[in-house]
Amino acid sequence: MAQRGNQLDSDKISCSICLDLLKDPVTLSCGHSYCMKCIKDHWDEEDRKRVYSCPQCRKTFTPRPVLEKNTVLAELVEELKKTGLGAAPADHCYAGPEDVACDVCTGRKLKATKSCLVCRASYCEKHLQPHYDAATFKKHKLVNPSKKLQENICSRHDEVMKIFCRTDRQIICYLCLMEEHKDHDTVSAAAERTEKQKELEGSRGNLQQRIKKQEKEELLLQQEVEDINASADEAVEHSEEIFTQLMRDVKQKVRSQQETQVSRVRELQEKLQQEVAELKRKDGELEKLSHTEDHEFLQSFSSLSALGESTHSSSSNTRPLTYFKEVTAAVSQTRDLLQDALRDGRTNISKTVSGVDVLLSEPQPEPKTRDEFLIYSREIILDPNTAHRKLLLSEGNRKVTFMDQEQSYSDDPDRFTRWWFQVLSRESLTGRCYWEVERRGRGVNVAVAYKNTSRAEWFGLNNKSWSLCCYPEGYIFYYNKVCTTVSGPPSSRVGVYLDHPAGILSFYSVSKTMTLLHRVQTSFTQRLHAGLGLYDSGSTAEFIKVK
Repeated sequence: MAQRGNQLDSDKISCSICLDLLKDPVTLSCGHSYCMKCIKDHWDEEDRKRVYSCPQCRKTFTPRPVLEKNTVLAELVEELKKTGLGAAPADHCYAGPEDVACDVCTGRKLKATKSCLVCRASYCEKHLQPHYDAATFKKHKLVNPSKKLQENICSRHDEVMKIFCRTDRQIICYLCLMEEHKDHDTVSAAAERTEKQKELEGSRGNLQQRIKKQEKEELLLQQEVEDINASADEAVEHSEEIFTQLMRDVKQKVRSQQETQVSRVRELQEKLQQEVAELKRKDGELEKLSHTEDHEFLQSFSSLSALGESTHSSSSNTRPLTYFKEVTAAVSQTRDLLQDALRDGRTNISKTVSGVDVLLSEPQPEPKTRDEFLIYSREIILDPNTAHRKLLLSEGNRKVTFMDQEQSYSDDPDRFTRWWFQVLSRESLTGRCYWEVERRGRGVNVAVAYKNTSRAEWFGLNNKSWSLCCYPEGYIFYYNKVCTTVSGPPSSRVGVYLDHPAGILSFYSVSKTMTLLHRVQTSFTQRLHAGLGLYDSGSTAEFIKVK
């Protein structure tokens, strides 16, 4: 009984985290005790949530409790150490519902390490030791732990079945062999197992070869899928760049022709205005002449009545208007040719733009400078229907602030709840996009996510969102619960570049220069939304109107 009492005492002073005797024990307000280092490490993992819990009863504490050593427990641990008692066996050493329990253990039984066919019992490591030490047990047959020991005993003769009858294909005992199996083809069960084991290994070898062959074919098919997707993504991206440049060139050509023709017309306008002014002057002189005496009229008439030829040609040049119509017709023809090419299954789509009198440029390279990134800048507006009730939107729904009081938002299934203080953008993002976030406070998540990302998880803790967590001391990137420490210069502004067709997502530290913090290369399967998450009261984040 004393031994059982000591065992219970050692159970009570064991840490449920490390399963060892308590070291520098501390006791929480809920009554559970832990090693000081163990509970600190546990709470360090929960630090980002700002909610701390007891690993056993799950009671939560806010703010993080200050831990002090439990001197009474510490003295008790030291006394037990002096008596030579260790901690209770770890939970994984005890037998569960699916395990074979030791038949000798009393109270809570340990797992069995062997079963004895002679004793017809199972033993833990401690109670099995006599089978190794005592000569009496050395001839006993030990097998792996089994709940079906009785199945190894002949129900008729109550003897261990060690013989295999090939005639009847069953295991028998030696008394069965002496009776109804006397003239049958029999061998020892061990020999039959050895032979069948060889056959099994041969069958497994053939099966594994087939598995390897099938897996190889599966890999080839998967590679084909990836090649198809990559080729399609490349075609979409290349087409977008071609037609973007095409429209840029068309606009440039039209505007250039517009400027040239307007200049020509303005010049003719000025000449006409000069001629009209000269004609009006002469008309005035003639009108004045009409009121003079006969001799003066006749003397002056011949010199004043002669009119010079106009320098303006009366024929109108309509070619510029025709030019613009030709451009429109050429673009329409290109559209028709492209539609025909898509219907006919042709792949060389770029040849269909030959009807337009422009030169196509090469695909645009990846942006290098901030000015190049700003070409793809997007104005991001937040969606109030997704905002957590402790987030206040302002500045035309471009800015978000963490508030102590909940806001009066309506109920919406898209809204983030509980302690997920997050919000998504209203519009989805495709193609090439760039935006910048100005942040204030201890912790801000700058993220992108699919519309159907979980409303009960932080950005980056699933496979539908990508998140850069920005702290005063550095950055951490999260995706699908995988944490990656990111190094880079601290900055209050973060730039995000998205190339949706190419599957590229990049985060930059923006100051006087742009420094790449982290880049993701993947395949996006849905439209993305920009996201923001805040940790502390008073923290803010704002989508900047970049210029």
